[in-house]
Amino acid sequence: MSFLNQLKSQASALQGQQQSRQAALAENTQRAEQACKTVQYYLNELAQQLNVLAPPGPKLTLDGKTPWPAMKLMNFRVDTRRKMLRDKEVTDYIAMGWQILPQMGAPVGGSVTVNFPPDWERVEKRLALGSVKHERKEVRHPEKNTLQAFRYEYLTESRGYITVTPNHDEGQIGFRLANVTGFEVQNVSRAATEIQTDVLDELAKLLVGQPNRFV
Repeated sequence: MSFLNQLKSQASALQGQQQSRQAALAENTQRAEQACKTVQYYLNELAQQLNVLAPPGPKLTLDGKTPWPAMKLMNFRVDTRRKMLRDKEVTDYIAMGWQILPQMGAPVGGSVTVNFPPDWERVEKRLALGSVKHERKEVRHPEKNTLQAFRYEYLTESRGYITVTPNHDEGQIGFRLANVTGFEVQNVSRAATEIQTDVLDELAKLLVGQPNRFV
């Protein structure tokens, strides 16, 4: 075989690999977009029902010791954003957010006091994650004026959200759950082909505090 024919053979093999890759990307993108349509429809329907039901919220605490009052979930909203990928418009992400409010009455004030760096770092992380309105005050020794602790004064009002992000190249759907079971983030990834009503039903059960198999 001449050198030119060798180059032709190599180029042909490379073109075949590129075409196979492009076909796989197109197929995975189609699967991811179909999954996103399923998720968007389901979350829109779910938000409407939960806005009527106002289901109980998770048990919340900032320091692991001081419980918040019984909470409820309200004001669900769904938002979908699009982007361009390989000259086609696809889903960037789908988000559903809601308020976490006391079951009885308006939000009330509370406070926690922590005196070790790991503790106040944990409290501050939870305050930020929950978008909790608060004020941090220093607690100092009455005579030496040395810093003894931080006191966090807050309102018992928070937010939760679910963000669904497709990976079009891999045909995967990622779920980021914030403050669904407490002040924490949970990440779940599923194949796009798995995203059916039964899987999303498990997500809905998790959201309203019922036994589920989503996470």
